[in-house]
Formats: sequence, C-alpha cells, structure tokens
Amino acid sequence: MADPTTPADSLGDAILAGERAALARAITLAESRRADHRAQAQKLIQRLLPHTGKAIRVGITGVPGVGKSTTIDALGTYLTGQGHKVAVLAVDPSSTRTGGSILGDKTRMARLAVDPNAYIRPSPSSGTLGGVAAKTRETMLLCEAAAFDVILVETVGVGQSETAVADLTDFFLVLMLPNAGDELQGIKKGIIELADMIAVNKADGAGATPARAAAAQYKAALHILAPTSPLWSTPVVTISGLTGEGLDTLWAKVEEHRDRFEAKGLIAEKRRRQDVKWMWAMVQDRLQARLRHDPALKARTPELEASVASGELAPTLAAEEIARALGL
Repeated sequence: MADPTTPADSLGDAILAGERAALARAITLAESRRADHRAQAQKLIQRLLPHTGKAIRVGITGVPGVGKSTTIDALGTYLTGQGHKVAVLAVDPSSTRTGGSILGDKTRMARLAVDPNAYIRPSPSSGTLGGVAAKTRETMLLCEAAAFDVILVETVGVGQSETAVADLTDFFLVLMLPNAGDELQGIKKGIIELADMIAVNKADGAGATPARAAAAQYKAALHILAPTSPLWSTPVVTISGLTGEGLDTLWAKVEEHRDRFEAKGLIAEKRRRQDVKWMWAMVQDRLQARLRHDPALKARTPELEASVASGELAPTLAAEEIARALGL
C-alpha cells in the first residue's frame, strides 16, 4: 500500500480516476488526528472541491428494529442497477462512548459490500458528534470527487445524530415500523419535522396490511404539522427492504424533491447554510481537541473539576480559567 503521505496532487488525480484504494487513503487522512495528515487532507479537499457537489445526498434514520441496513442494502442495490454509483456513510455518535463504530462489519449490507459500484464507510471511531459529522462531510466530498453520484448517510446512533445527518444532506428519509399505534405516540416531533419523506418498512406478506394502516396514521399526523416548504408536502410511502417493493416509488420521490428544489436554487442555498454549520463544527472540534490534549489544561482540569464538585469553586470561575488557558 502506498504511503498515506502521498502528495495531494497525485492522490487527487488517483481519486478523480476512480481508484478506490486512493479514496480509502484520502478518507483515512481526513479522519486522522495527526496535524500533518489533517493539513494534507485539507489541501486535497480544497483541490477536489470543484469536482464535488453533483451527488444526491440522502440522510436515512429509523427507529430500532426498523430494518435500516436491509433497506439501505436493497435501495443501494436498486440504484446501482439503475446505473448509479452509491456511497454509504454513517454518523455514529455512540462511537464517542464506546471507542468503536457500531456500523461494524460490512456484512450488514451483504450485496452492497461486494458491489463494484458501491462503497461503504463507517463513521470515525471517536470524537464529538460535530467532529464526527464534519469528518463524514469530508468523506462525502471525497466520494463525490470519485464520481459517486448518490450518497446515503445513515444515522447509526440516537439522539442528536438525526439533526446532524439532516444538516449533511439534501433529503431526509425517516423509516418507520408497520405497527404505528403506541409508536406514533412516542415519535419525537422534531424528527418528523425534519422528515422529507416517511417510509413504512416491512410492507410485505402479513405486514402489508398493518403497513398501509400505519401509513394512513402517519399521513394524518403530518397534517397537523406545517410543511417546512411551500414546495413540498412530506409524502408517506410503504416499502419492503426485504423484497425491494416500493423502492422505485421511494426513489422517484427523492428525485422529484431534488428537481423541484434545484429549479428554485434551494439545494445550493441549503448547502451553503450547511457549509457554515460545518465550519463551526470544525471550530468546536478544534477547541475540544485543545481541551483534551493541551498539557497545562490536562494537568489543571482534574483539580478544577474536583473544586467545582466540592463546592469550593464556582463553575463560572472554573470555566473562565479554562477559557483563559485557551486564550479566549
């Protein structure tokens, strides 16, 4: 394997030529915590920037047990069959606690893992949620430069990861289970407000009828919420990740959304707003890195924490001391 310090120009040429090994090396550089690797990665991304931005970026989330992996595997395979090149990326905030990515083995998406027109990449193994999302965005740009024209960004963890993925993508798909009932009561309103489409999965065999009933309930619930845009009312579809049924309709809706919003210049506008959020996420990640690795702070922080915990020092004063140490 070539050295990861390959100059940005030659590595960039290899990525533009579609060399998967070069893409993997570039992503490893982007995810690295080493300052020299980060500098190389930024130079490379800046060089490749004119070759990015042409892909359809779709975020995908879903409740536990909804069959996300099966659906992504089936959807990705459907898309490569239609002539697309598909990259599947993950945002996994749980990795900040466990030190490892939940995405784990690519066998979760068995067909895509061996598809020459697909590329699967787990999220970075550690870091803040903002930092993980920022590195996922860099990976997305590198994949676009390598001519992947559909990027599927999966939220693997829970909580704020849905918002992070919505801020990375053009279209946000929420997968739901057929048994709406109690689940409908427990849905976080914020997730539904983020959704550009709801897909009720497992609409096959005995699940077909409850899936249709659930879809009707979700449609009724959506009527209560004001649309996020006058151009788009959130559709509800039924699909089967297992059989592939309904995936053509699902993708037709994604393309319809893209066509409507591109015609008004709204995709480009949304991406510009996302770029500003990305910038601040990177700033926050750098500050967090300083907090973790600055020798003086590392030595002083346990004392400050102990003083605050014992009531000897006000949290505001401790925060001010840390801020001064950071030069803020």
